[in-house]
Amino acid sequence: MPHETTAIDYVMEAASGAHFSGLRLDGLLSPTPTPSPPASSGVATPSAFSVASPVPDPALLKQPFVIGVSGGTASGKTTVCDMIIQQLHDHRVVLVNQDSFYRGLTAEESKRVHEYNFDHPDAFDTEQLLECVETLKSGQLVHVPIYDFKTHQRCSDSFRQVNASDVIILEGILVFHDQRVRNLMNMKIFVDTDADVRLARRIRRDTVERGRDVNSVLEQYAKFVKPAFEDFVLPSKKYADVIIPRGGDNHVAIDLIVQHIRTKLGQHDLCKIYPNVNVIQSTFQIRGMHTLIRDKDISKHDFVFYSDRLIRLVVEHGLGYLPFTEKQIVTPTGSVYTGVDFCKKLCGVSIVRSGESMENALRACCKGIKIGKILIHRDGDNGKQLIYEKLPKDISERHVLLLDPVLATGNSANQAIELLIRKGVPESHIIFLNLISAPEGIHCVSQRFPSLKIVTSEIDVALNEEYRVIPGMGEFGDRYFGTDD
Repeated sequence: MPHETTAIDYVMEAASGAHFSGLRLDGLLSPTPTPSPPASSGVATPSAFSVASPVPDPALLKQPFVIGVSGGTASGKTTVCDMIIQQLHDHRVVLVNQDSFYRGLTAEESKRVHEYNFDHPDAFDTEQLLECVETLKSGQLVHVPIYDFKTHQRCSDSFRQVNASDVIILEGILVFHDQRVRNLMNMKIFVDTDADVRLARRIRRDTVERGRDVNSVLEQYAKFVKPAFEDFVLPSKKYADVIIPRGGDNHVAIDLIVQHIRTKLGQHDLCKIYPNVNVIQSTFQIRGMHTLIRDKDISKHDFVFYSDRLIRLVVEHGLGYLPFTEKQIVTPTGSVYTGVDFCKKLCGVSIVRSGESMENALRACCKGIKIGKILIHRDGDNGKQLIYEKLPKDISERHVLLLDPVLATGNSANQAIELLIRKGVPESHIIFLNLISAPEGIHCVSQRFPSLKIVTSEIDVALNEEYRVIPGMGEFGDRYFGTDD
């Protein structure tokens, strides 16, 4: 026994290293051949291309968070982007400028450059921009062209290498114009700045950085920039999720945006798709307990002990999603304390038999709680037949905590949820609690019942050919109740 205790302490300590919560692929999936990408329908250009390298299935990668930043010329877009990048210093962030994707002018266009509208959507190579962002989202690095604003040509002998990152910021006056580009974005920001301020900034920028005289800048602004802003840029403002007045001077808005991005980066990709899915925040203790209960060589006593600890955390987290009412009480010091009153109409329902392992934790958290049971016979891979149910008579008036430690295919869960709804329980009153979930199960349940909440401690990689969760923890009920021998 002392030797076992030492081993457990070692595992808990070893699990305290840095890690990412949620999806973890390293060492769990065997490499699969990547099919060759289809040939591009356009003409290949050497100025922007992805670098060939072995790439895993993009569906299995953690998708980067893509931010689009638009606004009028010289509105402060680059300043906003720089401030976001500075505050996200602990994440890998790359900036892709739409200006890099200007088309090079032909000889005829170069002769009449003062009549060329650089603020029109046709001035940009949108197809190449799309290819660049899609390549970055798939986890590959790209070579972004460098555009010379004095010669109005792309540099043929140089490019900017951009590596795959956690956050991709796409900045430009017309990044919201094309729906295909907008569809790649997780957040769209419009920088709104007074027109006079923008004109003053543009004069300063074009004369100092781009070698133009003031008269040509003003002529271009009146002839092309202002009309293009009214025709293309301003109408795209309606697509923005966030509008920042005063640009980089608005520190409050930028702080709120960065907080939102940090929240999203900390979420599993499925939580971004389904807002009803909630993964409890991973800590070294939670990671360590998962390491123990997933170990095939752990003793039954320790498996039960650490499973109970994890279940208690999941139950407590799930209770936090119940409705509360404000309540004032008087403390022993005679002071008034304003708090909340627990939800009174509550019950648990366990899916027999694994779900029964979660009942003790629920009883420990909710004194005198009623617990019902549902037994579903598993017949084959998809066929499910309800065998037994015993539920509180007034269940339609209660919030229900549905208990099952493993969400695999989601078929049994769906049948249990359908039964509860037939009994009169509103879908939004059901909270489904489990220790681990497979992505397939989350898709199955969330697509069918988007109003219920799923609370889990970790989302695993996938199901295997036998519909078992991988890496998983085996048959939870057999291991918990000691019937796996």
